[in-house]
Amino acid sequence: MEMDKSLNVFGETLELCCNDPITGAYRDGKCNTSKLDVGSHTVCIKVTKEFLEYSTSKGNDLSTPVPEYQFKGLKPGNSWCLCASRWLEAEKDNMAPRIHLTRTHIKALDIVPMELLKKYAVDLN
Repeated sequence: MEMDKSLNVFGETLELCCNDPITGAYRDGKCNTSKLDVGSHTVCIKVTKEFLEYSTSKGNDLSTPVPEYQFKGLKPGNSWCLCASRWLEAEKDNMAPRIHLTRTHIKALDIVPMELLKKYAVDLN
């Protein structure tokens, strides 16, 4: 498996999204991606209660622990690598969580325009 270059949306070194719980398509704590990452788990979000409820309503329960995958479930305030298309869907439904741009992989730009990402950034002045 060859990962795409580990860069954020600014073309700089991709920062850690979250190690507790461990996130990323490759469970490396970063929103790294490759051709094998069908969902493009490239957007590092700041989890909210509203987003967790929204995600569950869409069939993806992220708050319930799944011990067999060492997943303890997400809580508001956690960071998490989300599929870019799921984030875009949530944005269209006015349910998009805020984003850490320095932790969001440059490949997210293949799906979500930079101006839209910036609108939700938690790490811009």
